[in-house]
Amino acid sequence: MPGPLLDTLKGIRQPTAPVWLMRQAGRYLPEYRELRAKKGGFLELVYDSEAAAEITVQPIRRFGFDGAILFSDILIVPHAMGQGLAFMAGEGPKLSPTLLEVDLSEFAPALHHFDPVYETVRLTRAQLPDNVTMLGFAGSPWTVATYMIAGEGSKDQGPARLLAYRDPARLQAIIDAIIDHSVTYLRGQIDAGAEAVQLFDSWAGSLAPDQFERWVIAPNAKITAALKQSHPDTPVIGFPKGAGAKLPAYARETGVDAVGLDETLDPVWAHQSLPEGMPVQGNLDPLLVEAGGPALPARVKTIIAAFEDRPHVFNLGHGIGQFTPIDHVHQLLAALRG
Repeated sequence: MPGPLLDTLKGIRQPTAPVWLMRQAGRYLPEYRELRAKKGGFLELVYDSEAAAEITVQPIRRFGFDGAILFSDILIVPHAMGQGLAFMAGEGPKLSPTLLEVDLSEFAPALHHFDPVYETVRLTRAQLPDNVTMLGFAGSPWTVATYMIAGEGSKDQGPARLLAYRDPARLQAIIDAIIDHSVTYLRGQIDAGAEAVQLFDSWAGSLAPDQFERWVIAPNAKITAALKQSHPDTPVIGFPKGAGAKLPAYARETGVDAVGLDETLDPVWAHQSLPEGMPVQGNLDPLLVEAGGPALPARVKTIIAAFEDRPHVFNLGHGIGQFTPIDHVHQLLAALRG
């Protein structure tokens, strides 16, 4: 039976907005920290299907969210493409060798890295209540490419942006390869039980408008079209963080079913500017949830009011912070659900 989140993503507005939170499965939860202390590093957890399924379900047990987001990482795709991946304590992910050092053709594909993620989806879906939607995801090609080129996160995505200007044909080849692997990956997640998928473009905001069209809109449109060909009934959520005024073009041109809004966007503007009836997701500031206090429920009410005439999935403007008090999440839910 479809739950309220899946119905909303298919355009059916609910009396109370369904809710899930980006990064809801993770390090702000004491039960996650306990499991990680037993199991080891982050990547080891991602590839341990039983542990990853347990982590995915943990916030559903605690908070009763309407969607469970797969516990994984956007860099599984470059790992499967053959690039080395490690998560360094206190430093974040490292990819090696970088695409500044070698050509993509030198990588030997390692598609077996997708298999434990598919198993995580299967195990999780089996544990979830029928009305809780299983959400899969992948990084969007531009964001994934920025990591593959620099080998790590970068302040302004300068290495990838320079490559886009200096050698756009080479960047296009990288983007095209990421598109192909992402389509395979997302189709596998859907076949394993994901009922909707999200494309995370965390670094979309660093691009000039013409570059945004080429490196964000066009690749996401290709992925969405491919998924619609094979799985026409599976909603696709596009989340181009930092898109700002370029968001309406993204919504119109990519073919996604719903768009995620980051916290910098005015929800009233978003409602007025986006295609009529298109489901939206967002857009509470994660730092406000960490701060708590009377401003939190007030902002929840403001966001709800802005989208009262549109299908709306309540969420944050980006991932929940690791230092967010559990009580503040309960405060958010109380304001949302009454």
